[in-house]
Amino acid sequence: MHRFSTNRLNFSILAPSVLLVFISLITFYSIDPELFRQQLVFFVVGTIAYFAFLNIDYRIFGFFSKYLYFLMLGLLLLLFVIGIEAKGAVRWLDIFGVRIQFSEIFKPFFIIALASFLTVKSNFSFLKFIKVLLLLVPIFFLILRQPDLGNAMIYLIVTIFMLFVYGFPLSYFVGLAIPAFLLMPIIFNFLHDYQKARILTFLSPTSDPLGSSYNAVQSLISVGSGGFFGKGFGQATQSILQFLPERHTDFIFATIAESTGLVGGLFLISLYTFLLYKIYKIGTDISDPFAKLIVSGFFFLLLTHIFLNTGMNTGLVPIVGITLPFVSYGGSSLLTNFIILGIISSIYFEYRKKKSMEIS
Repeated sequence: MHRFSTNRLNFSILAPSVLLVFISLITFYSIDPELFRQQLVFFVVGTIAYFAFLNIDYRIFGFFSKYLYFLMLGLLLLLFVIGIEAKGAVRWLDIFGVRIQFSEIFKPFFIIALASFLTVKSNFSFLKFIKVLLLLVPIFFLILRQPDLGNAMIYLIVTIFMLFVYGFPLSYFVGLAIPAFLLMPIIFNFLHDYQKARILTFLSPTSDPLGSSYNAVQSLISVGSGGFFGKGFGQATQSILQFLPERHTDFIFATIAESTGLVGGLFLISLYTFLLYKIYKIGTDISDPFAKLIVSGFFFLLLTHIFLNTGMNTGLVPIVGITLPFVSYGGSSLLTNFIILGIISSIYFEYRKKKSMEIS
């Protein structure tokens, strides 16, 4: 822990993130004031987490990464014993009256565990490549079993990206992709019926507009009805009258697009683009391999979330139930996002401190 100093703050990534939260708060207030009040509390908790992780030397996590990994496994297993079921899924644990979604909270720590394993002894053997994938396997299947296909896919995608950034030969990925592609029909048969329906709906969005295609169709109607400038906050009928399902979580982008139109949607995308660029810049500036891999993992984590959420809101990808960073309603998601910001800011501060010492 360090004594707090404003020098540790990184306003280039904090400012766009806070602005994204403010946009979400305005949106929640316009559709349901209770959502606004609850998200405001989550924002305060997230801010506290940001300052806490900002003042922790990121290298400490490297020492405890092995224990963090096994703690993740233990808590994910515990969900099947005392977890809370909602809408047919067991994803939450009640701790003193607060629901925690561990598959969300664990994302930054899983990335840290992978970065630590990859950089502790630098080599590019196929055996090491397989060992990293074996670290993913139990996490992936425990989350898939909840069931939560969206978050399971997030862990898989981010792991593949980190392996690529680390520098493993392309032939390893090709060797992995071929059997995975051949197994896709078998994997499809193991999916839940609603997951199969989402994939088939993506291939034919209008096939069942009042059934399996309902969410996708209503999302497209919401985005399209916003026009160029939007209907205005408090005037978005699709969202306020709840024709749009999950208007505050999975389909928050469609809710905002209906209220603010194409202009608002593009402004949201521009904020994400700026945030991702700044994180990418930090990742390219720092020299510590462990820190560089952590930042790269965080970059791809946020990028994947943004792409999948906006993609499913606009019909570009199947509906998988993924939150939009800093904008979707939910304490676990917002807390995770601010933990990520805090760790990145800590990494960049340590980099600048080391650089200034070298110059002097």
